[in-house]
Amino acid sequence: MTSIRRLGAALFALTVSVSLAAPVSPAGAAPSASADRLHSQIPFARAAGLIKKAVDRDTAAGFAGLALEEDAVELWWKGALPEGVRSAVAIARTAVPVRVGAAEHSLAELRAAGARLRAGLSAGKPRIKYAVDGSRVVVGVDLAAGFDRASVPSVGVPVEVVDQGRKIDVSRYDDRAPWAGGNDNINYSQGTRCTGGFPVRNGANQRFLLTAGHCGSNGQAIYDSTGEFMGTFSNDNDGHDLGMVATPGNVRNQMYIGGLNSNDSRTVEGWDWVWPGEYLCQSGGSSARDIGGPVCNLRVEKFNTDPGDAVEARQVDGRTAVRGGDSGGPVYAYSASGNIIAKGINCYTYVGNDTILGFQDFGTATRDYGVWIAS
Repeated sequence: MTSIRRLGAALFALTVSVSLAAPVSPAGAAPSASADRLHSQIPFARAAGLIKKAVDRDTAAGFAGLALEEDAVELWWKGALPEGVRSAVAIARTAVPVRVGAAEHSLAELRAAGARLRAGLSAGKPRIKYAVDGSRVVVGVDLAAGFDRASVPSVGVPVEVVDQGRKIDVSRYDDRAPWAGGNDNINYSQGTRCTGGFPVRNGANQRFLLTAGHCGSNGQAIYDSTGEFMGTFSNDNDGHDLGMVATPGNVRNQMYIGGLNSNDSRTVEGWDWVWPGEYLCQSGGSSARDIGGPVCNLRVEKFNTDPGDAVEARQVDGRTAVRGGDSGGPVYAYSASGNIIAKGINCYTYVGNDTILGFQDFGTATRDYGVWIAS
């Protein structure tokens, strides 16, 4: 009998290494160079995380931004550092260089200005960003659509207007809050890319993206592929290979089903149990990259009785059922209206037999976390 190895374990988990540099196509950089850069920035990311926890704990008003440079962590602050943040910087400096710069404006001030700009320029559908050094608000617009620079109101901080071109509001690659299922989830702390699962809420109406447990550890920050912060990994349940991304920007009951840069999505109407012989689809990010959409014709064959309590389905046409980077992605069926019924979360496959998808069913997630599809 051929031995098999579950891809939820260390070696072949359904995650793929990503570069900490600007996103490029898989062929755009040598894997060794990406791996070296990723490895070199791990201590910087850990140091930045330590400082950010102190910032969040103190809820300090002077915080402007925190960034990773090639040789240091940079913290920008308006005014004097509070004691808790100063202590965190001192601890971080025992591992890596940390530079503290004086900011003209705090992030809170920039966000307040950004809110006024967004309201005043709503017809132009601007994309508001904040300079990490606290110097300005950046307003991205489509100048070809006739945007008038003179229409930018005075908001008390410098404003830079940049031509972002025609904007596609959301995609798997570049989603934005409120977040949808099927988007890219980047974990810089462990150097992996996964896929966001289903948007869920619990009894306290807290909002999350359900995903695979091996996609992170509690407290790790999760970003989309453009580096936009999505939320914090939480409720890690390695026994059932489930986890959640707590999303302060909220979630929406939508799920991507198109290609990498597509905004093709469907409404997630609810969830249901999984049945033997049922045909399902999975919408992982790497499969979207490779084949331009979801993998379907996945026939449920096996309900595991081990402690992991997973379900297995076979791609009946002999095609690849799941790829590295699909972990955490949605497994689903279609409703009578053509929308989505949540069935489970991508977790693993087998070495030498990638026609098999192992996933955790949504019913198990409901029992574990008391969650259901967010509306």
